Amino acid sequence: MKKTLLFTSILLLITFLQSTQISAQSPAVSPAPSGPTNITKILEKAGQYNTLIRLLKSTQVGDQINTQLNNSNQGLTLFAPPDNAFANLKPGTLNSLTDQEKVELIQFHVVPSFLSTSQFQTVSNPLRTQAGNANNGQFPLNVTTGGNQVNITTGVVDTTIANTIYTDNQLAVYQVDKVLLPLDIFGPPSPAPAPKPEKGSPPTSSDKPSDSSSSDDDSSDATGLTRNGVVSFIVAAVISALSL
Repeated sequence: MKKTLLFTSILLLITFLQSTQISAQSPAVSPAPSGPTNITKILEKAGQYNTLIRLLKSTQVGDQINTQLNNSNQGLTLFAPPDNAFANLKPGTLNSLTDQEKVELIQFHVVPSFLSTSQFQTVSNPLRTQAGNANNGQFPLNVTTGGNQVNITTGVVDTTIANTIYTDNQLAVYQVDKVLLPLDIFGPPSPAPAPKPEKGSPPTSSDKPSDSSSSDDDSSDATGLTRNGVVSFIVAAVISALSL
């Protein structure tokens, strides 16, 4: 009897240790709030995303995400910078943006397809975001992987995925260490075109008409006058000789 109890106790201890180890290795993913999928509620439950939540609401991108998730089978991936990532931006960065630029900034954090962590190893760069076409150089978002690390570059900033906030095989929310700044808004300005010449300004040497034709006309006129003078002299000499 004692041996049976001892054997049972050992089995229970082994089972408990294994379950503890498995739960410790699983990624910390926030459970979904009850009801329809709501991106702002997911971020509120995760905590430390107040600035992103405010921008999702003011730009109405959050409503667009919720509508798309609850009315279609198309998945989404959101890269979520925490409050300290926004705090690390230059002072006044968000306030200097127009309403349209704020919309594009938040849309740049949204990929219109579900991407699991393993899919980052096989995606084609640049990723297409809701901000616009990535192939025209305005909104490039490139992903590279090294081991378990996922690196993201925008042409302005480089960052990594810190952890998985939420995933349900339709929506994936990943925390990123920095705000993803798109090249179209935060990149270097395009060089200004060369100024056009003002009206009334003196023409350059290239604009002046060529004087070669007038010079040719002058030389031909001089040649004609010389020939006429020689003929007149000969005629006068002949007349003078006949009168003698």
